[in-house]
Amino acid sequence: MLSLTTGLAPLVLAGLLGWTGAVKLFGRGTVLQAPKTALARMLSSSERAVLVLRGVGAAELLVAAGLLAVPANPAPGAAAALLGAGFLGYLGYGRALAPESSCGCSANEDTPITWRAFARAATVLVSGVAAAVAHGSWWSTVSGRPAASLGFLAAAAIVLIALSADLDRWWLLPLRRARLRVFGHPLFGTGAGEQVPVAASVELLEASLAWQAASPVVRSALLDHWEEAGWRILQFSGVYETAEEVRPVSVVFALDATSSRDTPGDPLVRVSFLDADSGEPVGAELLSAVPSQKALPLAG
Repeated sequence: MLSLTTGLAPLVLAGLLGWTGAVKLFGRGTVLQAPKTALARMLSSSERAVLVLRGVGAAELLVAAGLLAVPANPAPGAAAALLGAGFLGYLGYGRALAPESSCGCSANEDTPITWRAFARAATVLVSGVAAAVAHGSWWSTVSGRPAASLGFLAAAAIVLIALSADLDRWWLLPLRRARLRVFGHPLFGTGAGEQVPVAASVELLEASLAWQAASPVVRSALLDHWEEAGWRILQFSGVYETAEEVRPVSVVFALDATSSRDTPGDPLVRVSFLDADSGEPVGAELLSAVPSQKALPLAG
């Protein structure tokens, strides 16, 4: 296995560096993505960042060509290892300087620097070392062990694709959509008459007319919830302000515990205001005091 890894490391590394180098050097995305990269923050210039990305892309293509043409020579592998070490240093500094910026590693991704970027750079470093100490050519390894080589190359391709954030749209997003089709949305009900998660009820509530009417009074996130006779009760704290007084209240919503976003029709939501000190119901004037809102029936 070790001989297979070192024998095919130049081929795998050449494929990775050839792809990222070509995208940086020839891709139109380099100019578009450069301002979003940590490199632009380091150089205080998007134009200089584009030039550096183009230069790195050219270096990657040169190293990839050397790995393919003269794999037994340690120079291309050593150069790839140096690139990997440089990438790791750049990612570490970029993560500390501008954690919200992208790395520009393939000039196509605009996601922040994550562990996947570090893992891919480490892969370049380790593969470069393996290519530098490899004996013989990658084509002799492929011709001598074709089945094992095919399996190794397929596994390496899967790993590199998984470590490339800009390829997520080709495999990760379809996989997530398939999971939702099979297992359903986590905030949807799983069947007729079954209770949905509390987060689904809160999401449904916040899109309702009851929430629009009562939101000027609400001052907190969800404080408590419970189920009673098929209703899900959601409790918030609130403050009712008038020219004469400021009254702390509890805002209590009640809605069907089985309703979710995929339930047809508008949800039935009831709302009540309770005095925070006495627990006594407060009248409907709280809702009617909200301008341009339709008063809703009170629970209880």
